[in-house]
Order: sequence, then structure tokens, then C-alpha cells
Amino acid sequence: METDSSDKGADQFIEVDPSRRYGRYSQLLGIGSVKKVYRAFDQLEGKEVAWNQVSLQKFASNEDVIKRLYFEIKLLKELKNEHIIKLYHSWTDKEKRTLNFITEACVSGSLRDYRKKHCHLSIIAVKKWCRQILKGLEYLHLHHPCIIHGDLNCSNIFINGNVGQIKIGDLGVATMLGESHRAHTMIGTPEFMAPELYEENYTENVDIYSFGMCLLEMVTIEIPYSECDSIAKIYQKVTSGIRPEAVEKARGPKVKDFIEKCLASNRPSASELLQDPFFDGIDDEIEYGNVGLELSMLHL
Repeated sequence: METDSSDKGADQFIEVDPSRRYGRYSQLLGIGSVKKVYRAFDQLEGKEVAWNQVSLQKFASNEDVIKRLYFEIKLLKELKNEHIIKLYHSWTDKEKRTLNFITEACVSGSLRDYRKKHCHLSIIAVKKWCRQILKGLEYLHLHHPCIIHGDLNCSNIFINGNVGQIKIGDLGVATMLGESHRAHTMIGTPEFMAPELYEENYTENVDIYSFGMCLLEMVTIEIPYSECDSIAKIYQKVTSGIRPEAVEKARGPKVKDFIEKCLASNRPSASELLQDPFFDGIDDEIEYGNVGLELSMLHL
């Protein structure tokens, strides 16, 4: 593919993929425990994308991490849903010993960072975000075989803030369930993990618990169990059924009740939650006649 490099003031590619369709810039969009995500450009479509890069040499002694990464790529190739991050291309650079994959870019970053930037928020906006997350989970859970995300939290839910569009990403620890609909591997982020995850015997409803914790973070701008100073203390509270202190900061009984439904031992499915009265009156367009009534509920 020919490129025009005549504009000396333009950002220059640091790296291009083997097909020469995608170019990587030096700007980092995010750094995870396993991969770095860079700003990149699709020259064919003329749009910005995300270039995910993993140093295989760094994890040469950890075969499980490598397996998870290749599983994430395989999974993303199969999934086609507007609320799941899209995969466009992937390859292994044997010379540089890197695994690379191109995904769609969410211009506003993670929901956690976006929420911190915008502290004045109506409950309507939160409900609209929640519906989109649940639609993504519903798609994963109704997939054949069923897929558990396993590590849902506000840092791996992404948003295009200009249109309020939510995307679920980071499926590296996702699990496909067999006919028994039970999994037996402990995964996840401690603050968002359901009690049964610690027992290593769980179903897709662990994602509903994590979603409830995400909602709690959305309405309080506080990571659940931030009062704990160790993972051991989080584990003790979670397995004892002690809720995060942030629950008491969630404004409005309807919000608290909905969060409790998600955290209960007998949780509804994503499909059932989408039909919950919590979402009554919420559709794809904001009904401006109701906005003033609900704006005051999340003025943090």
C-alpha cells in the first residue's frame, strides 16, 4: 500500500503491520498488566484504531498468559456485537517477538477514567450505560457455548463519549462453558469478584455480580472495597457477604435495590435485568422532559 509522507508536520508511524495497512504511532492509549495499547491508523479505511502489543519474551516463562492472549484473539474473531470491542487483524512478529492485534479504538478511553472526568452526571446517563453493558453481557452469555467475561470492571469497559457508546473489552480471561455451565478457574479483579469465584465453582452469573460493582463505581466514583488495604481483607469481606462501604453512598433507593439484585446469591440473568423496572422510560434517545427531574440524583 502506498503512503503519502509529504506532510512533514504529520505524526510519523513507528511501526507498520506486515500488510502495511495499519501504522502505529508512539502515543500510548493505555498500559495493562500484559499488553500496551497504542494509537494507530487504518490507512485503507482512513480511521484511527488501537494497536495492542504484547512482548512475548516478557512472558516466555508463563505459558498460561500466552495461551490467554491467543484465546482472546480467537474469541474476538468470533464475536460480532456492537457492545463488544471489534478485532480487525492480528499477527506475530517473530523478529521482535511481539504479539500484535488491531482493535477498534474508543476515543474516550475506559469508563473509569471517563467517569472521573465527568463528575456531574444524571442517573439517566448511568442507566443508558448499564443497558449497553448488559446487552454485551447478554450476547456473551447466550453465545454457544456460553462465554463468561470473568474480569468485568470499569477499567475494561470503554466508551465513545461523543455518542455515549459503550464497548466491553479485555476478554483475555474469558471462559467458555461446556454443557454443565460451570467453570472452575479463579480469575478476575478482587474488588469485583463474586464470592463463588473464590470457591472456583461458578456460572456466567459472576459477570452480573461484577456488573453490580461497576454500577456502584459509576454512581459513587469509588472503587468498591477501597476501605480495604489488602486483597486478604477484600476476600474476607466478600466471602462473609459484607458489602462495600460505597453501597451506603449510592444515592436513591432504586439504585441501591438494583445493585443489591446484582450482588445477591440468586442473581437475575442479563436478559432479566434488561427487563427490570429500573430501566423503565429509558430508550436510545434521552427524553428531555424527564432530565431535570433526575439530574440532581448524581450531582457528586
